[in-house]
Amino acid sequence: MKIELYKKPKNVIIIEGFPGFGLVGTITTEYLIDHLNAEKIGRVFFHDLAPLIAVHEGKVVEPIGIFYAKKDNIVILHALANVKGKEWVIARALEDLGKELSAKEIISIEGVGGVGTKGNNAFYYSKNKAWSKTGIEELKEGIVIGVTAAMLAGCDKNNKISCVFAETKSNLPDSRAAAKVIEVLDKYLGLNVDYKPLLKKADEFEGKIKDLISKGKNVVTKNNNQKESMNYLG
Repeated sequence: MKIELYKKPKNVIIIEGFPGFGLVGTITTEYLIDHLNAEKIGRVFFHDLAPLIAVHEGKVVEPIGIFYAKKDNIVILHALANVKGKEWVIARALEDLGKELSAKEIISIEGVGGVGTKGNNAFYYSKNKAWSKTGIEELKEGIVIGVTAAMLAGCDKNNKISCVFAETKSNLPDSRAAAKVIEVLDKYLGLNVDYKPLLKKADEFEGKIKDLISKGKNVVTKNNNQKESMNYLG
């Protein structure tokens, strides 16, 4: 695992989102990067990382990029790569990133199914009581998997990790669930980011992200079939 940083802002809040249920984390972080005018300040590599990039508005979007919104002092970790099987490695990298940037809080974004009944509800898990002011319920019961689970299990010694779970109806890309997360983050952090355009552009975002993730899975499958071990650490 290698974290490469071009800038090292301090006392930041880190928001991370990985491709999970409904791709809520990936869609949310992409939207934040665009609307907070965040600049790229780094990237993450690990062994067997799928060789996938996207080109967006003439710029290369890497598998796992690190971005910085200076005005709000927020670092955003945006991932297109499938990290299944690497959750503990990623969690440790996030912990190291938090230490290096003296992070005040790490916010993990996840999509979940079957928590509520109305759809697109959101829940939080955090030791920080300020989250109760966002108007969403605290998650009292549930099973957490993936990077978020690894972070909570092994990296939350100082109670700096908070989680926002958005209910999504299926495993298909869900921009509406991501919009709910944006709404919650706006209330918590005062970002002045309007989530409504995300609702209007739901189909556009869903189609683009679905295509990128699909291509990434195809690359991983081909690599596994060829049984090639490739190292991108340099």
